[in-house]
Amino acid sequence: FLVPSDGGTARALTSGRWHVGARFDGLTFGAGYDWTPDGRTIVFDGLRDSTWDRQYQVSRIYALDVASGVIRALVSRPGLWDNPAVSPDGRTVAFTGSDSSDHTHRTSDLWTVGLDGSGLRDVSRTLDRDPDNLRWAPDGKGVYFTAPDRGSINVRYADLSGGVRDVTQGAQVVSLTSLARTLVGVGVRSDPGHGPDVVRIDLRRAQAPTRVTAVNDDVLANKRLARVEEVWYTSSGGTRVQGWIVKPPAFDPAKRYPLILEIHGGPFSMYNVGFSYMFQNFAANGYVVLYTNPRGSTGYGDAFSNAIDHNYPGPDYDDLMAGVDAVVGRGYVDTTRMYVGGCSGGGVLSSWVIGHTNRFAAAAVRCPVIDWISMAGQTDVPLFTYSFFRQPFWDKPDEWLAHSSLMQVGRVTTPTLLMTGDLDRRTPIPQTEEYYAALKLRGVPTVMLRF
Repeated sequence: FLVPSDGGTARALTSGRWHVGARFDGLTFGAGYDWTPDGRTIVFDGLRDSTWDRQYQVSRIYALDVASGVIRALVSRPGLWDNPAVSPDGRTVAFTGSDSSDHTHRTSDLWTVGLDGSGLRDVSRTLDRDPDNLRWAPDGKGVYFTAPDRGSINVRYADLSGGVRDVTQGAQVVSLTSLARTLVGVGVRSDPGHGPDVVRIDLRRAQAPTRVTAVNDDVLANKRLARVEEVWYTSSGGTRVQGWIVKPPAFDPAKRYPLILEIHGGPFSMYNVGFSYMFQNFAANGYVVLYTNPRGSTGYGDAFSNAIDHNYPGPDYDDLMAGVDAVVGRGYVDTTRMYVGGCSGGGVLSSWVIGHTNRFAAAAVRCPVIDWISMAGQTDVPLFTYSFFRQPFWDKPDEWLAHSSLMQVGRVTTPTLLMTGDLDRRTPIPQTEEYYAALKLRGVPTVMLRF
């Protein structure tokens, strides 16, 4: 729709049985779009196909003539293409995406194409990281963007003549939300010891971002924070896995501490080095916290995230247990007081963990998926659910069941807290109810908290 800037009636610019917005699955969150500098054209992502709601991770980049309503495709090759950004001269469109694939997940690249649809180029092919927050350089010679890499998120620059370079570096999480003609940017920065603050980033110089706000200084002024230590360890198949250990503020290596293993969701996501109030709170209450990025995580390249392709849960379980072993081997963990938890994808894996080992004293399984077959008919992301398997459950139910925690419930002895919201559409409450009923029937100590 188009609305006059001084008010008035909205005018529909698109119509028909198709979808504006590059759709992941389930509930949608708007569309990626940008105006050309002359105000005549809107470039946007979506899928101009009446079967859009049956196509998983498929989208195109389109150009809409505002005056006539004529729509033409700029990028029509099969793939998931999104987040278009028009160059300052209006001749080129930068966007992110990847070609269609049978894999459950693909790492995106940064691409460019002419406004006339010509000259499609992949300008970040060698990076093997997901670009985000695209911002054209004022001279139009390149694009600034952020990308996750081994727990950190920094600003990078892709030169259209070739090559990608770092702009910011270090163990931090930095966004780039705006960029002035003077190459001064603004964003938000955080690291393990500092909460998020607005920062000024001088993109002309290789300098650390300058903090502009001090939002949490008064809150943390009299607090002793826990120390966060990065750790790398070896898992099955020789895979190197990154994690972090959060130790109590008054940590004494001669003592033995309870351990919490917290597992991230996704599964295609990444724990980062930004400040975590939750982990700091656990540590302040005397716990050692371990959080890791097992196989399937993003930020380590396509091969690493696809190590669980059509095998989830799979080797990610090995990575989690190898991480626990690595911390236990340091000698300061009380192995009789180890706990595991996670939500969404973390609920998948925490329920999987207690179905495969009894080494944990208790589990907090939050918003889990425990039965993939029933999940496919309950969730708002059915296509995402089906993508984890090569064949539908009516043709190959054994694979769906083999990866469902519910089928491992006969081996669970770990006391378990279950927690899910009644209005959760992504990991619906019936998943939690199924697991709760099975645990209760088996006599496993369990509590279900619904809210």
